[in-house]
Amino acid sequence: MSAKILIVDDEEIVIRSCRRILGDSMYAVDSTQDGRDALRKVDETEYDLMILDIMMPGIDGLEVLQHVKERHPGVDVIMMTGLSEIQTAVKAMKLGAFDYLSKPFDPDELKHVVDRALERRQLQQENRSLKTEVSSKYRFENIIGSSPPMQAVFGLIAKCAPTNSTVLITGESGTGKEMIARAIHYNSLRKDQPFVTVDCNTLTESLLESELFGHTKGSFTGAVANKRGMFEMANNGSLFLDEFGNIPLSTQAKLLRVIQEREFRPVGSTMTQKTNVRLITATNKDLKAMVLDGTFREDLYYRVNVFPIHSPSLRDRREDIPALAFHFLKLFCNELDKPVSDISDGAMSLLINHTWPGNVRELENSMQRAVILATDHIIRQAHLANFIEATSHPDFEVPRTSDDLKRVKKIAREKSVEEIEKTFIQETLKRNSSNVTRSAEETGMQRANFQALMKKYNIRVRDTEYGSGETDPV
Repeated sequence: MSAKILIVDDEEIVIRSCRRILGDSMYAVDSTQDGRDALRKVDETEYDLMILDIMMPGIDGLEVLQHVKERHPGVDVIMMTGLSEIQTAVKAMKLGAFDYLSKPFDPDELKHVVDRALERRQLQQENRSLKTEVSSKYRFENIIGSSPPMQAVFGLIAKCAPTNSTVLITGESGTGKEMIARAIHYNSLRKDQPFVTVDCNTLTESLLESELFGHTKGSFTGAVANKRGMFEMANNGSLFLDEFGNIPLSTQAKLLRVIQEREFRPVGSTMTQKTNVRLITATNKDLKAMVLDGTFREDLYYRVNVFPIHSPSLRDRREDIPALAFHFLKLFCNELDKPVSDISDGAMSLLINHTWPGNVRELENSMQRAVILATDHIIRQAHLANFIEATSHPDFEVPRTSDDLKRVKKIAREKSVEEIEKTFIQETLKRNSSNVTRSAEETGMQRANFQALMKKYNIRVRDTEYGSGETDPV
C-alpha cells in the first residue's frame, strides 16, 4: 500500500509542484491550503507524512505542527520555509519536525527527505511490531508448563516482574533460565526498553570487562575506537548475565561497585557513567559452595541473590513433557515442511521416562531429529530410541489408578510389539547379508510388506552394517 502524504501550503503553485515531484502514482497525495482544514484531515485520515509550510495566514505551520504532534505523534512532519525563516525552522525541529526544506528546493531534495522520513517510519513500525511479538511470546499463557514446579516459577515471576529487584536464576543447563529472564523483563515496566544478554562463559577476563563496561580508543591493543558497554546499552532496561558463576574475581569486584553505586567506568577511561539497569543473573553452579571455596565473592553473592528463582529440571516436571513434545513437533514440522502430527504411546512413554540430563534443550533436539527421521504422520519409538535409549533407565511410569494401569499396559504392549518387529527385521536382514528379497522370502512375507516394516522403523539396508547385498532404498 502506498504511503499517504498531506501537503499543506497556502500557495497553490507550491502544492502543484510538490504533487508533480512526488507523483500521485507513487504516493496517495492529499493537499489543503488551510491550517485548520489540515488538522481536520489529520484527525479523519491516517497519514504517514505531512509536508507543512511554516508561514500561513490564520493558523501558522508551527501551531499546526504542535497540534499534530500532540494528537498524532506517529505522523512525521517536514517543514517548508523561506530563507529568512531558518531560526523558525530550528524551533520546528525542537517541536518534533522530522526535517525542513528551504524554498525554493530542488525536486531531488524533496524526494530524498520524503524517502528518509518514510523509511524511518517503516523501521519504527517494524520495531514496534517485533517488540509486540517478542513481548507476547513471553506472556505466562504462552510459556509451556502446567506442572506444580513451573506454576511456582510463574508465581515468582509475577511477583518480581513489576519491581526493580535484582534476580538470581539457578538451575541446570537447558532448563530455560533465559526464558525466565525474558519473561521477567517483558512483564515489567521496562518491557519497552532494551533487554541485553551477555554470556559470561564465552569471553576472557579482559574481553568480558570491555563487553560489560565498554572501552576507550587505545585502551588496549586492538581498541581502535570507543566502544559502548552492555551496561550503557541496557540503560533503563534489563541486563541479563548468563553463566554468572564463571565471572573472574577481579571482574566480580567491579560488578559489585556497579550494583552498589549505579555507575561504571569504561576500560581505559577516567570518567564514570551512570547506569539505570535491572540486573538479572543466571547460573548452573552452586554459588554458596563457591563462596565457601573462595571462588566467588560473598558480598556479590548477597547483592545478586535478592530474589532467587530456581528453574526446575525436566525430570522434576515430567507432566510438562507431552505438551513440550507436541510444541516442538509442531515447530519442526512447520520448519521442515513435514506432515507429522502425532506421537505414538510407545514414543511418548520413552520421552516421559527418559532422565533428560540436557533438559528442555535435549528434548527439543530429540524432537527435531525424530521429525527428520519420520516417514509418515507419526513419531514412533524407533525414531527416538537411538538417541535417548542409551541413557534412559529401563523404568516405567507406575500407575496410580485402574485407568492408569490400562493405559500403561497398552503402552507396554505396543512397546513390546515394536521392539519385536524391529528386532525381527534387523536379524532377518543380518542373516541374509542385507538382501531385502531373500529376507522377505525367508520369512514368508511379500517383499512389499517386508519393506513396509523396514520403513515403519526407518531401517535401511545400508544402516544394518551386516555386509553388502541388495541395497535398494526402502
